[in-house]
Amino acid sequence: MDADKIKEYSEMLIDWVVTFAPKVLMAVAILVIGFYVVKKVSKLLKKGFSKSSLDIEIAEFLGSLLETIMKLGVILFAVSTLGVEMTAIIGLLAAAGFAVGMALQGFLGNFASGLTILFLKPYRVGDWVKVSDHFGKCTSIQIFNTTLVTPNDKTLIIPNGQVTDNIITNFSTEGNIRLELKVTMPYEESFPKVKQTIEEALEKSVFVLKDRKASIGIEEYESHNIVVAVRPYIHPDDYWDATFEVYGLIKQAFNKNQIRAAYSEGVELGPIGD
Repeated sequence: MDADKIKEYSEMLIDWVVTFAPKVLMAVAILVIGFYVVKKVSKLLKKGFSKSSLDIEIAEFLGSLLETIMKLGVILFAVSTLGVEMTAIIGLLAAAGFAVGMALQGFLGNFASGLTILFLKPYRVGDWVKVSDHFGKCTSIQIFNTTLVTPNDKTLIIPNGQVTDNIITNFSTEGNIRLELKVTMPYEESFPKVKQTIEEALEKSVFVLKDRKASIGIEEYESHNIVVAVRPYIHPDDYWDATFEVYGLIKQAFNKNQIRAAYSEGVELGPIGD
């Protein structure tokens, strides 16, 4: 490449930098400052919504929706500073709308499902629900997803489309849930004695609801012992505390009443109790 060509390309590059570099820097500055302002404004809006008479679910949904719209506006404004006409941007978006809609139909479905959840209210923020075989406390309902926190502090983000496509179990409607516990007893032990011992242990629990009778019954016969199902009612917020306490109380009661456990080492034949 001769010197003239190099000089020509260099001048073209310099002209391009002089012409477009300020616009690019301006667009970047608009994005950075704009997103920062949107974040602050969104916090103020959400705070204002929370103090209004709106339901917390609708308040969070509106806040999330407005934040998304403001961010889109910032992006469009930043693009326009590069010299692209807004009419051209809108035309391009309209032309690509169908293709984008097909590609993002899952997101659009989640959005529609979010509206369904907000207006039909199968559950609210703070409710304990079971969705898609996942159990937890609803902490937020966003545009596209619902957030649950499980009793063992795992955060689940479930797309709203999956929520409305499945059976929703709302435990907070009744205000309580049932623990599903299992204990074992040897074949030679008396089941009525074991049942009475478990009932006495449940009476000592500070978490088990006394106005709802617990279900206690034989669930399964195993090779070395009998599996007994214990189903007491508790408040959802006490899930793990109640689980640990009830198991501990049952163990103490078994020890006090000399109810033995069967071990898997070896096979021992024995009588079957009543």
